[in-house]
Amino acid sequence: MPPDSGVGVLDKTSLLFAVLARGPASLRALSEATGLSRATVYRLALALERLRLLSRDAGGRFLLGPRLGELAVESCRDRLLQGAEHELADLRVRTGASARLYRRHGGQRICVATAEGPGTGRPARSAEGVALPMKAGAGAQVLLAWEEPEEITRSIRGAGFGAVTLTRVRQQGWAQSLGVGELGFGAAAVPVRGVAGRVVAALVLDGPITLMSRSPGRRYGGLLIDAAARLGAVLT
Repeated sequence: MPPDSGVGVLDKTSLLFAVLARGPASLRALSEATGLSRATVYRLALALERLRLLSRDAGGRFLLGPRLGELAVESCRDRLLQGAEHELADLRVRTGASARLYRRHGGQRICVATAEGPGTGRPARSAEGVALPMKAGAGAQVLLAWEEPEEITRSIRGAGFGAVTLTRVRQQGWAQSLGVGELGFGAAAVPVRGVAGRVVAALVLDGPITLMSRSPGRRYGGLLIDAAARLGAVLT
């Protein structure tokens, strides 16, 4: 449970955010998880939706909104992002692909920095500040692979990958995906580690399969691992 601020409406909003950080939820699920009445949840959720702090999926369930991703980008201008600017630009120059840095926020991963490759044509869903679900993609695999077993079991429900894939990611040190989000695109990702080796971000390289190959992890995994090690060094 999140701590109380002493301001009722803020505490109720914090409860909603705590539930939605685990993934999308219906009005009923939010009411049951928070103990708030459906009328209260509905009123708060609509207000937060107008502020773009919440949004809804195709099924009408509430989820964390795009404004939170935008705020996360601004609040994360830290040592990691300062180092990322150089590393992402270097990866772009050396590969011609787009390089990105993702951080996990509950059931979503947020793109906090990006260097777009020339003419890669990657859709806007990968732009800086965009929040994507943790259910598909190389970046999601990397951000989950080193979590506790209980968290992995919970998070892979409904995902496009399973425990076997995440075991392989831990063994290889990298993840890859093909055709996730956009047909004809491939991606490779590695973890960025902070204090005590904790995974704090995913470093991702993506682009057309003609550039990435059908085995982007094997092709670019070593390059990404070296860049991630330099990024992690600024945190320890």
